[in-house]
Amino acid sequence: MEGIDPTVPPSGTGCAECDAASPQGWWFHLRRCAQCGHIGCCDSSPGQHATAHAEETGHRLVRSFEPGEEWFWDYSAQVMYESGPALAAPAHHPLDQTAPGPAERVPADWTQRLHR
Repeated sequence: MEGIDPTVPPSGTGCAECDAASPQGWWFHLRRCAQCGHIGCCDSSPGQHATAHAEETGHRLVRSFEPGEEWFWDYSAQVMYESGPALAAPAHHPLDQTAPGPAERVPADWTQRLHR
């Protein structure tokens, strides 16, 4: 399928932009670009980096990077697919990584900071 490269591994275990920020950010859930492997935070997260990556690059498909979730989202068509092709491992962030996470960066008032 156009826009998916199943051979590309994820860019890391957390949101690339949140991890690179100073001070480092936090996220609610993670999304993986199906074309280049970029890991970004979801639209409920303060940074909304997965959508920003899609807008900047034109990479239209993401897959959830959460344990137990295999769905894809197509930004261009605004459509969710319950499943799709297997992508290079790992399929999700480490099981000991909290959501929201990482635990040591999540503020006490995190629920008030989510985008709805």
